[in-house]
Amino acid sequence: MDAFFASIEQRDNPELRGRPIAVGGNKRRGVVAAASYEARPFGVRSAMPSVIAAKKCPSLIFVKPRFQAYQESSKNIMEIFREFTDLVEPLSLDEAFLDITEFCERNNITATDTASKIKKMIRQRTKLTASAGVSINKFLAKVASDYDKPNGLFVIKPNQAESFIDKLPIKVIPGIGKVTQEKMYSFGIKLGLDLKRKDRKFMETAFGKMGGYFHDLVNLKIDNPVSPNRIRKSIGAERTFAENISEIEELNNILNLIADRISSSMKKKEI
Repeated sequence: MDAFFASIEQRDNPELRGRPIAVGGNKRRGVVAAASYEARPFGVRSAMPSVIAAKKCPSLIFVKPRFQAYQESSKNIMEIFREFTDLVEPLSLDEAFLDITEFCERNNITATDTASKIKKMIRQRTKLTASAGVSINKFLAKVASDYDKPNGLFVIKPNQAESFIDKLPIKVIPGIGKVTQEKMYSFGIKLGLDLKRKDRKFMETAFGKMGGYFHDLVNLKIDNPVSPNRIRKSIGAERTFAENISEIEELNNILNLIADRISSSMKKKEI
């Protein structure tokens, strides 16, 4: 989905449309959970401290998150996905992998046309836009989904996969963060082709287990199936305060309240 939290706020509040907004935080403290596309040219991004975001964009409007509204829209979107396939692997509230192979074969329709159809249904039912990536595996589909935002549809066909990877900046490969990127740059690895040409053992020696994984990824040796039953690895809760808290007793009380929230959430999810 495109700027999911921010787009929902703009959809539900006409006064916010066309204006730079940040969901989460305020001008004094907190973290931006989502930024509208109007805020992004100023350099405002999700996970950015809100104080910095406010400095970058003085006209930025901070909006309090409404997670119930986001969850409701997410539920509607996931239901649309499941009209096309049972093989839906949610990554978060606003993102998922879909294996639509069977649907396309059964209905004699291309994956590109199917993605376009899904995007239109999302727009009609939720008044929100989505960007889709279509390709031969999850890695390339994920990269493609970020290529033409917002409201984009980018396709990497089977016969284009290798040449696409060759020209792909390594910084956009999922899992390669800033530190790994800089280290790869120091070894002359800037594009997918550079990574392909390195010896796998060298990559493992320099980058550990993940080095071998990245090498296999760009050489198309990893093709994990879409898994509808992903195992939850963590669950948490948080709260941001307007002022710093240093009293141990008060901190303990707050931690107990947050722990209770996590416990209740685990019971509801039967974890």
